Amino acid sequence: MADYTLLTGSTGLLGRYLLRDLLLAGQRVVVVARPTSRESVSQRIESILQPFEAELGVLLPRPVCFAGNICEEFLGLDDVPRQWIAEHCSSVLHSAAALKFHEEGDGEPWQTNVGGTRNVLELCRDTGIKKMHYVSTAYVCGLREDRILEDNLDVGQAFRNDYEKSKLEAETMVREDSCLEEVTVYRPAVIAGDSQTGYTNTYHGLFMYLKLMCVLARNTEPGPDGVRHTPLQLSITGDEPRNVVPVDWTSAVICRLFLDSQAHGRTFHLAPDVRLTARQMIEAGYSYFNSYGVEFLGPAKAGPDNLMERDAFDNSTMYRAYEDSDPEFDTSNVKQFAGDLPCPEIDEAMLHRFMRYGEEDRWGKRRQKPAKVPFEVGEYLEDLLDQDPPVGSEETSVGLDIWGAGGGQWTVVIGNGKRLVALEQGIQSTVDAQWQTTSQEFADYAKGAAPISEARIADQLEMQQGESSKALVANAIAFGCFPDCVGSTRCG
Repeated sequence: MADYTLLTGSTGLLGRYLLRDLLLAGQRVVVVARPTSRESVSQRIESILQPFEAELGVLLPRPVCFAGNICEEFLGLDDVPRQWIAEHCSSVLHSAAALKFHEEGDGEPWQTNVGGTRNVLELCRDTGIKKMHYVSTAYVCGLREDRILEDNLDVGQAFRNDYEKSKLEAETMVREDSCLEEVTVYRPAVIAGDSQTGYTNTYHGLFMYLKLMCVLARNTEPGPDGVRHTPLQLSITGDEPRNVVPVDWTSAVICRLFLDSQAHGRTFHLAPDVRLTARQMIEAGYSYFNSYGVEFLGPAKAGPDNLMERDAFDNSTMYRAYEDSDPEFDTSNVKQFAGDLPCPEIDEAMLHRFMRYGEEDRWGKRRQKPAKVPFEVGEYLEDLLDQDPPVGSEETSVGLDIWGAGGGQWTVVIGNGKRLVALEQGIQSTVDAQWQTTSQEFADYAKGAAPISEARIADQLEMQQGESSKALVANAIAFGCFPDCVGSTRCG
């Protein structure tokens, strides 16, 4: 079996960082995601990975992509992708979730968090996957105010909302499923943006408050001294601790634990060492907007007294249940297995990065440019496939690992005459050789835009099976198999 990990939720905030970090760590990944009216799944993944490549200055491999829907039976996958998963996947990292706090007409968050998890478990039974890595939430603890241990789950606690209840039900379901041999649970606290860039693609939680601060401040004219006065009285002390963690750290720790088999089978609280307070947020806003005027009056304050307070009160209703209750989470397991990755403190500089990114992004309304893919390797390979291969020809299988825009992973079979006689997504464990290159280099080879060197390809080949020499495989690639699309629309 080729060892792929099935990842759900790859287009969400945490999921896209998990995808990036797993690929950077050399893991083979298959994603199941919904296409949109404008983008296929592979195009959505390109829109996620290309900005990471630009930021990091490196090319990334591409995952295998299947179109599906977590809210449908077997994730909406038909027999072919399910058989592929059965043959290639040994584990699932289930991070897809709905963040709605209260059930509405669409059935969320129950439909995704409970129903979707049930569908993932059914797929595991259908395909023989025995290892589950499940992204839960620290807030399955509900309204408990004592110190929450990592092995605590259902102790009869009350809950603030349907989100917390649905995640508890889903985590319980995962733990009790008899088809799984190993369950590892990750429980993040409130996930904020990227600690280095400020990036987010969702404006819930901390970013909802930052957006509110920005709107109130920007709508207040500076006085003659250039300072904005924002008279706002809040019914909290300002020193209540909040468990907020950056998304890049959360993903880094999960991937570290995912890659460490000694960590599997445990539960991990991903919570901060230094918790954030409302006072720190307000003071960061003061320095960012050159403003002042917020007073913390504690719970004795009855309610809003002016229009600014009314706006603040109305726009923060959803999170009010968290304002006076946020427990301490035990992180002993995280310290044991990832203690060298301390959680970055969300300080003034980081809060400024979050606010700056939010404003530049127009709080999620900035129009995103579609990803550009100059050369679609998969479409080119499909065009090149010999529809009538000779019977009984000698064959060599090669795993293609093409990094960068339009790349991907395929197993190709090269027959006599150096023709492509079979093509499948993913790299099989039984291939004779593996060829890793970039999509640009592959396109140049295919177009004949650059000299094709057998020696160059031989250097890139990793022989894995069989008796074929590197020279024979490289010769088949360089002088017959792929540079064969003169006049093809795929080669532009």
